Amino acid sequence: MGKIISVANQKGGVGKTTTSINLAASLAALEHSTLVIDIDPQSNTTSGVGIEPKSVTSSIYEVMVGGTEIRDAIRETEVPYLQIVPSHIHLVGAEIEMIDREHRERILKKALEEVADDYDFVIIDCPPSLGLLTINALTASNSVLIPVQCEYFALEGLGQLLNTIKIVRQHLNTSLEIEGVLLTMYDTRTRLSDQVAQEVKRYFDSRMFNTIITRNVRLAEAPSFGKPALMYDATSTGAQNYLALARELIHRNRKLFRDSPVLAG
Repeated sequence: MGKIISVANQKGGVGKTTTSINLAASLAALEHSTLVIDIDPQSNTTSGVGIEPKSVTSSIYEVMVGGTEIRDAIRETEVPYLQIVPSHIHLVGAEIEMIDREHRERILKKALEEVADDYDFVIIDCPPSLGLLTINALTASNSVLIPVQCEYFALEGLGQLLNTIKIVRQHLNTSLEIEGVLLTMYDTRTRLSDQVAQEVKRYFDSRMFNTIITRNVRLAEAPSFGKPALMYDATSTGAQNYLALARELIHRNRKLFRDSPVLAG
């Protein structure tokens, strides 16, 4: 079985979707079969890999609420080795529709059991909240990647996220780990970014990724063209940052790669 990683932070605007798209594309570029799952009703990961959300007839909504098999919702992307389970605006009401379901926190986990063995990595882009959709993602995952932006109040609200992770670990998924904390939107021209980086490092220490994602125009432009940064401008700083992150992630999971015939290949 591959590694299932949720990208989560209930605070909006921290680079969560940008990270989901570009980390998944970078892992795929390194020839690791990767599935990205968009469980954010805004569907930005879906459009960010070139799929028009309004054209989607079978999405993660149908999987989690309608009982569709996840395999039937998987779509190809323009990136070799990368597939997606797209989102749809219908997902807005999913948490209310799921509220009376038995084992409602484990719906995504059960769905993923069908396909998890087919991939080296599964990346789940969570919504900017700690509701039932995010709980489903955390319950289904091996680990959580937490993007933190290099701005004032960077650590604001992270205590709530860490508490949610602790509760999920206690009651729903005892093996859930923090994959790492990723600094995003780093501005090399300001002292603030350095100060925030030092503060986050003091708080998280060894759980921080060495890779830092810097502010980059090409990275910001890519989603409007429906492309990951690597497909839009592979030489850009943003694309190279996420490629470095993918390599670091693979290195961190090298034991998993040694032990798994699928990943080792």
